[in-house]
Amino acid sequence: MLPQLAHAATTPAQATQVFLLPHGTTALPAAAAGDLPAAARAYVEAALADHQKLVHLNHFSHQHYYVVLADKPTADQVLEALRRSGHQLHGLLKAEKVAEVFIQNLAGEPAGALALAEGLALTAYQFEGYKTDEKSRKAPVLTTITLVGDAATEAQVRELEHVLQGVALARDLVNAPVNKLNAEQFAERMAAAGDEAGYTTDILDLARIEALRMGGLLAVNLGSPEPPTFSIMEWKPANAQNAKPYVLVGKGVVFDTGGLSLKPTPNSMDMMKCDMAGGAAVAGTLYALAKNQVPLHVIGLVPATDNRPGGLAFVPGDVITMHSGLTVEVKNTDAEGRLLLADALSFAKKYDPELVIDLATLTGAAVRAIGTEGSAVLGTAGAPTVQQLHAAGHRTHERLVEFPLWDEYADHMKSDIADLSNLGKGEAGHISAAKFLERFAEGYPWLHLDIAGPAFLTAPDNYRGKGGTGVGVRLLYEFLTKQLAD
Repeated sequence: MLPQLAHAATTPAQATQVFLLPHGTTALPAAAAGDLPAAARAYVEAALADHQKLVHLNHFSHQHYYVVLADKPTADQVLEALRRSGHQLHGLLKAEKVAEVFIQNLAGEPAGALALAEGLALTAYQFEGYKTDEKSRKAPVLTTITLVGDAATEAQVRELEHVLQGVALARDLVNAPVNKLNAEQFAERMAAAGDEAGYTTDILDLARIEALRMGGLLAVNLGSPEPPTFSIMEWKPANAQNAKPYVLVGKGVVFDTGGLSLKPTPNSMDMMKCDMAGGAAVAGTLYALAKNQVPLHVIGLVPATDNRPGGLAFVPGDVITMHSGLTVEVKNTDAEGRLLLADALSFAKKYDPELVIDLATLTGAAVRAIGTEGSAVLGTAGAPTVQQLHAAGHRTHERLVEFPLWDEYADHMKSDIADLSNLGKGEAGHISAAKFLERFAEGYPWLHLDIAGPAFLTAPDNYRGKGGTGVGVRLLYEFLTKQLAD
């Protein structure tokens, strides 16, 4: 649940307003001072002279807020500071029970108001949840964020709103527990989002998955009482600029117990409803692209199942034959995500893609390497593509750290009895997992994003919130739209 974004030519009288001011402002410009009483103006200017970055002026019937641009080394860092100011602003608006706020950009930073609104809206996101008491089910007070005049164009406001709706979709999917979102329900939710946004969805059921011999997905599903799904989402507008599609692949493990290699519960299995965050990000990205009518052909692939130790669950020592025909020795059933992704990556070859990007909450090693502050990126795509993805990461503050895929890491995944093992050494686990995937990502440029750190947060963190963050949606949207011809 997000507040609505809107655009208006002017601000109504006695409306709650936010004025975005240049760095170093000590005297209010006329457009921000308006008809302020002298004492009120002096109060604000004294706060600005004291280098306060967010000043609140309470008129009782309405509020005025003054946000000063931060002095940062790069434009991307300035925008991130504004998103964080949006987070701070939300706390003040919530305390004053403000329903609608109008933002004016007097700072000279063209994207400033959009960034502030982005941080404000993402902070205001609220998962509807399952509480039954009236207070908990009450809708948030803040309903509308309006950008005024040349703070942004109406088209820019609509574009941002649709991107944020894609983030909210991903967050909603990640936050839902498995008894509300099994593999079939996950596929249906993604398809319903496509019906709303305009992309098409083909959901492969168990019989079709078996016919495709997706041994990885089928093996992980063996312990589940519920069937797997394989969702193929496609956004292909008539005016698509790319001859070959971009393919996004998302891990869709709706709950991961670890299988027979059972996870410990505290701080591990207890939050494994988030193990489909990669799939959720793919759906959120397709949603944003379709809602904004972006002229690109993009396909999303999401293999989905839960990983349980019941029934005929696969066991350490099993050898499975993958969709590609390669054989894999299972040494740990908790290294299951790479098995689903491997089938999807080999399936992606049929599209002769321009580029394949997969997203997965794949390894604890990635979290230990870079924490929740970023995602690991590895792959075979050329340096210019990686640089463009890095640039998108800085622009959206969904930053990436690149790790190598040196040939020697293939030794980590050797098996005595099969083509590959699904488990590497104790060191460099996020790299050896990607090296495993590389064997299935043949015939096209490929990048792997291990989003295990930032996908789900156990404590509130600024505008990313608590729980599912929707990481990947803003990053991929920024990256893909930059592939458009000028």
